[in-house]
Amino acid sequence: MTSPGAETLRYPRFSDAEMARRREALAAELDAAGAAHALIYGANRAGPAVAWLTRWPVTREALCVFTPGERDLLLVNFYNHIPNARQIATEAEVQWAGPKLMATAIRELGRRGGRGKRVAVIGPLGYRPYAALAEFASPVPLDDGYTRLRLRKSAEELDWLRVGCGFTDDALRAVHDQAGPGTDELELGNLAERAYVGRGGTTHIHYFGTGVPAQWPAARKLERGEVMSCELSASYWDYTGQLLRTFAVGDEPPPLYRELHDVADASFDALFERVRPGASAAELVEASAVIGNAGFTTRDDLVHGFVGGYLPPVLGDKTRTLEEVPDFTLEEGMTIVIQPNVVTRDESAGVQTGELVAVTSEGAERLHDYERGLLRIG
Repeated sequence: MTSPGAETLRYPRFSDAEMARRREALAAELDAAGAAHALIYGANRAGPAVAWLTRWPVTREALCVFTPGERDLLLVNFYNHIPNARQIATEAEVQWAGPKLMATAIRELGRRGGRGKRVAVIGPLGYRPYAALAEFASPVPLDDGYTRLRLRKSAEELDWLRVGCGFTDDALRAVHDQAGPGTDELELGNLAERAYVGRGGTTHIHYFGTGVPAQWPAARKLERGEVMSCELSASYWDYTGQLLRTFAVGDEPPPLYRELHDVADASFDALFERVRPGASAAELVEASAVIGNAGFTTRDDLVHGFVGGYLPPVLGDKTRTLEEVPDFTLEEGMTIVIQPNVVTRDESAGVQTGELVAVTSEGAERLHDYERGLLRIG
């Protein structure tokens, strides 16, 4: 990996070996699906597969035509974004997508002999371009295959991820050090972002709220005596940390919140202890029994895979399982978020704690170094 601070390149880059590994892995998924080509789509900064394969973080809209053994064609929607895309996606041929992106892609697929063949599709492609592709070839959804490729992180990916986790730690530190009674919820996000934006970080999310973090901040000031939870994720080029903590505002928290957080900490510890290669999703859910045994429940997911998408396994605790527990086993190199959001049964009070961890041969590895426990601001 090129160092984030290297001055010899305009943008940080993964090694040629890492990029070759990704192409070979994707080619194997195509072969298994009986497809010779793939269309990889992203829009409005969503659809991480484009960046994973080409390095270009999608702006308005982008589509990559991938054929093993040929140079990628990256089609970029906004004409004025093409020069920057060429600086970043240097291994691909970068062109304007034209007024109809799929028509441009189909012309390229025709040149590559794709008419009437099976063409794999990755990303949130809309129904109109999908229908146009279906008239030309046989689309094969490959999102599940792509997800499998993102579950296990390479050593270089983990290096980049540690940068994103460091940015996230610094965001929480800024809130911890500078917020208190009277801080507007909108200002909380400003405090968090100022900690990393000037150093090349970008915002994935910053949620603040009482009981469970809110996805949209309210124009209100924190009040002394209340309890605030937060969920912060700062990114380094799509490699994103995730850190969840709860703060008493100004004063010591009420005894109920101390009890809730003790249960949340115990749940985190039980899950962390069980994270290892070979651990099943059912084992993780079973480890959450401490929550129900204490008379509490959860609102948020207990565990979810992360980085490269909201990944499997997505699990609730034993008191709140929205779906069947999947037949899923952890493997070395996976990254998951453990985040017990423990609430009262009537959801009148709650706390949240947790963070992103890596699955190693020795068990779970913390990727964040921020202090745990029920913290205090002001």
